Amino acid sequence: MARLPAGVVVVSARVAGEFRGMTASSLVSISVDPPLVLVGLERESTTRAAVVETGAFNVSLLTRAQEFIADRLAGRAPAIDPEWRSLPHRLGNNGLPLVEGCAAWLECRLVQVHAAGDHDICVGQVEAAANGSGEPLILWDRSFWTLR
Repeated sequence: MARLPAGVVVVSARVAGEFRGMTASSLVSISVDPPLVLVGLERESTTRAAVVETGAFNVSLLTRAQEFIADRLAGRAPAIDPEWRSLPHRLGNNGLPLVEGCAAWLECRLVQVHAAGDHDICVGQVEAAANGSGEPLILWDRSFWTLR
């Protein structure tokens, strides 16, 4: 699957006053009416647990300039504190974190969860969306790229 190019996003949630977030490359748009996306989240992750517990998640589509954020939230760089003090972010209308400086953002309400091996497929109805700027960060062949 490493040869399949994919956009890199941060999936974020909030539980008990703490932010959760993880890097994902499995975001898929699956419906226009109603607007639905799906994302695969590792079953043992704290982010997945927060998404399922609260029934909501946000998506921040990273840009090429945000490769370090992708590494941090994938566990390949220094960890982020629970309040995300060292990560530029803002809160969406749903009170969940959105990473600043991204190509786009989604705010989603969890509508379905399906078991899939060691991951869960989480389906979210998009309740708010916004465009940012910058070239999207792409994962291909275990390396980061952009469109140009």
